[in-house]
Amino acid sequence: METSVKCIGILTSGGDAPGMNAAIRAVSRSAIYNEMSVKGIYRGFKGLITNEIEEFKTQHVSNIIQRGGTILKTARCDEFKTVEGRKKAYETLSREKIDALVVIGGDGSLSGARILAQEYNFPIVGLPGTIDNDLYGTDVTIGYDTALNTIMECVDKIRDTASSHERLFFIEVMGREAGFLALNGAIASGAEAAIIPEISLQKDQLSEMIKFGFRKSKNSSIVLVAESDVTGGALGVAERVKKEYPQFDVRVSILGHLQRGGSPTAQDRILATRMGVAAIDALLDGQRNVMIGVQNEEIVHVPFSKAIKKIKSVDVDLLNLLLIVSR
Repeated sequence: METSVKCIGILTSGGDAPGMNAAIRAVSRSAIYNEMSVKGIYRGFKGLITNEIEEFKTQHVSNIIQRGGTILKTARCDEFKTVEGRKKAYETLSREKIDALVVIGGDGSLSGARILAQEYNFPIVGLPGTIDNDLYGTDVTIGYDTALNTIMECVDKIRDTASSHERLFFIEVMGREAGFLALNGAIASGAEAAIIPEISLQKDQLSEMIKFGFRKSKNSSIVLVAESDVTGGALGVAERVKKEYPQFDVRVSILGHLQRGGSPTAQDRILATRMGVAAIDALLDGQRNVMIGVQNEEIVHVPFSKAIKKIKSVDVDLLNLLLIVSR
């Protein structure tokens, strides 16, 4: 197919997510298959400003599909948030003869991509690479499934000691202002409750969880807490319990960056591969300023404005499901 795009650049930005390497591989090989040249941009938008760029051949992306993290590295870049910084980035694109850009990252990364695309009328396609699963317009994001499985494995291990010592464990998981990991992690691991920012934390909810979930029917309990100013995090919730229910042996575990690492699951590898190939197809079709998403197993193109600005809601029915099966 004829296209004005002869050379594409690819970068990863923001927090790393398992499956990013699978996406890099798919984008690169799909571009090469379509007789485009590929240039890998190291350290995200920072590397675009400092010209950390290497031409990729098919061998550059061999044996990376199983690796966590990102071979292109990632870095925060305050300079890119300035007009001057984005001007340098565009000058690098022009100098390297890059005709279009594929950006793999989360909300902040796609926000930066959108601004650059608007200021310079430059074709950019985004791939949703974030464990938080918080981007609107796609049922699932690259890295989410792997992080969810990591949480499940960690909670399974913590449950052994929680049961042995009759303890109440509050386990903090990532997600920023989104409760997808906490809620689905709680269901998958058989936890007693999930405290998420989408549902405001009320004193009676905590009291009910303690009263009916821990005191009456169980000798131990596990509660997943999404890291958030709204929830107060696991430490904040634990402090409340210690004050209000001093008879309980409370422990806190913060999983932290364990959730970001590890080899991506089959689901994340397949998702990243589908999205990577779809990104090149979108550019061949003249698409720009869109994020590749998946809805009901079908590839969709979501305008950056919708993916970034609209809030992805949690399925409230899952909260009721957790309530039923935790009793």
